[in-house]
Amino acid sequence: MTGFSRKLNLFIKRLIDFLGSLIGGIIISPFLIIIAITIKLTSKGPVLFKQERLGQDGKVFKIIKFRTMIENADKIGDGLFVKTQNDDRITKIGKILRATSMDELPQLMNVLVGDMSLVGPRPPVPYHPHKYEDYNDLQKKRFYMKPGMTGLTQVTVRNSVPWDERIKVDIEYIEKFSIWLDIVILFKTVIKIFSRESIYTQPE
Repeated sequence: MTGFSRKLNLFIKRLIDFLGSLIGGIIISPFLIIIAITIKLTSKGPVLFKQERLGQDGKVFKIIKFRTMIENADKIGDGLFVKTQNDDRITKIGKILRATSMDELPQLMNVLVGDMSLVGPRPPVPYHPHKYEDYNDLQKKRFYMKPGMTGLTQVTVRNSVPWDERIKVDIEYIEKFSIWLDIVILFKTVIKIFSRESIYTQPE
């Protein structure tokens, strides 16, 4: 892909991100309100879960999700990681949200404001598995583009390989990026959601 073609694809990508997150958010807003009310009525704590993540070029931003665990869950048990669906820190409604990936829906706001994209590498926390400055030059390529709600790693290897292997898939996405690839990934993401593949051993 030439420099101009890539810039054009990135421009179209941002346009799709903005319109997709805005229109999508409006359309599903009644559904989001129902989820929020259900979370509030069934467990103590805020409706939303916010956490610092590494974004494009290592910039730190706060990712937004529906809260699926009890308050201060990251300070209890396995901390950031949820190894099984039977983790007693997960709320009843949280199990449903996680199984269907609906806990990710508030990230449409992250996409709307430009911190994230619909498709891209998933953003890690700033201190795990590495700090930004500890990634080597090749690994830092995964931060060349905005992180995504879904990505090539999520529809291929997901949690089946170590973090450093996932980085290689992220870099592959960066190097092969095109709008068509994004469309394919979004389509595969929908299939993954309905197949209810395991999401565990992931940071909350």
